[in-house]
Amino acid sequence: MTYAESDESNKSKNEHPIPLGGIGCFRERLKEVMTNTGARAFARNCGLSEGAIRSYLSGETFPTLDRLAQIAHANKVDPMWLAFGAPALTQVREDEDYAYIPLYDARCSAGNGTWNERSRVLVNLSFTCYSLRKKGLTPSELACLRVDGDSMTGLLEDGDTVMIDQRRNTLEGEGIYVVLLDEHLYAKRLQRQFDGSVLIISHNKEYKEMTVPKDRLAELHIVGRVVWAGGWMI
Repeated sequence: MTYAESDESNKSKNEHPIPLGGIGCFRERLKEVMTNTGARAFARNCGLSEGAIRSYLSGETFPTLDRLAQIAHANKVDPMWLAFGAPALTQVREDEDYAYIPLYDARCSAGNGTWNERSRVLVNLSFTCYSLRKKGLTPSELACLRVDGDSMTGLLEDGDTVMIDQRRNTLEGEGIYVVLLDEHLYAKRLQRQFDGSVLIISHNKEYKEMTVPKDRLAELHIVGRVVWAGGWMI
């Protein structure tokens, strides 16, 4: 899970997927698409790293064609216009019935680093907009990742997929959260204690509970609350 994102291809580093004459304009079109959205939120919505977006904005690197299409699709703009400024030949249709939530290659209980900056999108999972609205969820704030190991077995099995709401990144009450602690991701039940400490609980009783004392709570980074989980029955 720890690796730097690169937009290099097998071609010479002097070659770019966008004609050199249109690079400056590309940056301006990218800024136009971003409007007032910050680089981090914009990158998350596109399924790319914040570093990649900042690199495109600075002109240090330029997106490959697949990533150009990824940015265009996430923001409902024509990729030809984004790349070259050409007028759209077809209108990109917005799907009003389904929202597509990125599934990252990060796994809970494994790997190092901040997952949404260093992980890659494997696929987008479709959920009905109605079901998400019914739960008060905003698609752009959701992300999916997979469970690794048996510490939550009986509730979350090895290989299951969980969806997290990244807006809910503070302990709002006992529940299942994805947390980053000591540079590792965990899907665990969090429970606040009377002394201000937080108890990290595994569903599998073979794993001991962990306590984060009040004076070390800053080291417990809550990525988001688990709002959905699914997995194979066979």
